[in-house]
Amino acid sequence: MELFQRFETVGKAVLNLIRWVVLATITGAAVGFLTGLFGMAISAVTQFRLAHSLMLLGLPAAGLAIVFLYRRFGLAHDTGTNRVITAIREQRDIPIAVAPLIVIATVLTHAFGGSSGREGAALQFGGSLGNFAARKLKFDASSTEIMVMAGMSAAFSALFGTPLAATILPMEFVSVGVLYYAALVPCVISAFTAHAVAVQMNVQRLQIPYEVTDVPVLYSSAFLKVILLGVIFAVVGIGFIICLHMSGHYFKIWFENQYIRVLFGGVSVAALALLLGTQDYIGLGSNVIHACFDGKAVWYAAILKVVFVCLTLETGYKGGEIVPSFFIGAVVGCSLSGILGLPADICTACGMCSVFCAVTNSPISALCVAFELFGFDGMGYFAISIAVSYMMSGYYSLYGAQKIMYSKTETRYINRTTGE
Repeated sequence: MELFQRFETVGKAVLNLIRWVVLATITGAAVGFLTGLFGMAISAVTQFRLAHSLMLLGLPAAGLAIVFLYRRFGLAHDTGTNRVITAIREQRDIPIAVAPLIVIATVLTHAFGGSSGREGAALQFGGSLGNFAARKLKFDASSTEIMVMAGMSAAFSALFGTPLAATILPMEFVSVGVLYYAALVPCVISAFTAHAVAVQMNVQRLQIPYEVTDVPVLYSSAFLKVILLGVIFAVVGIGFIICLHMSGHYFKIWFENQYIRVLFGGVSVAALALLLGTQDYIGLGSNVIHACFDGKAVWYAAILKVVFVCLTLETGYKGGEIVPSFFIGAVVGCSLSGILGLPADICTACGMCSVFCAVTNSPISALCVAFELFGFDGMGYFAISIAVSYMMSGYYSLYGAQKIMYSKTETRYINRTTGE
């Protein structure tokens, strides 16, 4: 009897494995392909905008169109990535309309010069498609949550080219301190399948994009300097979060009407960009991030980026906050490298992954991001900076729906909402 039960248990495990391998592969391929098209659209409109700076004048009209579309489909008060987090933790549905709307809105935002990222769109797009597929297949609540996470992993992987980080992030950042290990197989398979599709579409490459090779000896004074950097990056992350949340709060008080609010944001961003005579602070800002690795950045670029992002995202435009956090971390790291006598590239890389960790409370994902974007030569520095940033960033988060389940300084269950 005991032997039969063991065979039965193994048989169920094998069937479950086959089930998730098939589902995750299909999810990864489908979401990876659609996200690849989205990535190509963002690249195309960005190149067009860079060649035609007067596209900025259309940003207010683009904002009005975004608000109209969201109100038309009953998502006027959409909470973005927070909706996906809540769906996973509280077993809620994600409207399928979220997927096309976030794609259209993000493309419009980037086409006309809004300052935002893409990952918010990726997480919402992938989560919405995963939820839709689960409902069509009549899955139970647990399997639906896993499908949502698998969809998020696929979209993030195809868009960022970081399948390891994409595997872990949906499992890690919903409830900080708890990893949803049941989703590990579906997330890893969907992430790598989506990445393979993105590579075939030439949206991603297999090479490390920002390989860091100028790495000082770890066991030296540089070790202590990077601990200090981790503290600074945590403070920068907290400051970015507070600026976003406070600006969003006051914009809603000052401009109760969503159309007027987004119009204010669009006019302000366009006017500032034209006044400064540069497109460095709108869109993704990839050129500035690249320059930081060569030590070519001005410290105030981080402040300007925060201003542009707040005026964009907190007035109604769409995209995401993670790429802006990379930008801000890169500039701060680069700016501090000369003061601390460290190579610009290692400080820039530490800044990017550490500020990302501070704003998302996702240290394992941040470490994976570091390895996939910067290589393994600076592994020790990445780990130190991320760990310190995670501890010192407190209980703040970009996402109000995120919960801190375990204390950052004690082995104690706290179950508190971020920002309390």
